[in-house]
Amino acid sequence: MKLPSRDDADRGQVGIGTLIIFIALVLVAAVAAGVLINTADDLQTRASDTGEDAQAQVSNQIDVVSATGATGGDSNVDNVTLVVKKSPGSDPIDLSAATIEYTSSSSSVTLTQGGSANGTAFSTEAIVGSEDTVLEDTNQRIEITINTSDIQSGLAEGEDAQLRIVDQSGAETVYGVSVPEVLTGDFVEV
Repeated sequence: MKLPSRDDADRGQVGIGTLIIFIALVLVAAVAAGVLINTADDLQTRASDTGEDAQAQVSNQIDVVSATGATGGDSNVDNVTLVVKKSPGSDPIDLSAATIEYTSSSSSVTLTQGGSANGTAFSTEAIVGSEDTVLEDTNQRIEITINTSDIQSGLAEGEDAQLRIVDQSGAETVYGVSVPEVLTGDFVEV
């Protein structure tokens, strides 16, 4: 019987060292794979949320059916009234959570929904349907009133203003108000 030589013992130690390195590499790869899977899940969730938000901003639109201005007997439009509805395919739109950015050549203000229209708030009233602030159906109509006399002493003849309506999802509807050059009567189409 032949006894193992010193060279044979050294080879066994090299094999065990290689096995330990291999096991360490497998463990590191498993940990790295776990981190990558968690990161991928997190990114997928964020992408889904972002997609839903973007879809709501594109699909949730407010349609302006008509716009009128009340002159109050002078040569300025003191109140602008918009009749609005939700566009087809939109989710319910809550006007109590909406803002209106009013911009003209002499004034810029952000209005929130309030009980009465003034320099900082717009008012809402149901025309078709029973809800004063939420557009749930395309048949509903809500009247939005903006008091321009409190914002800038009214809109003068020939003056323009831009109304940017931003709903709860961040979707924007822009409507331009243009006062006729000559005002006749108490109400005008703007």
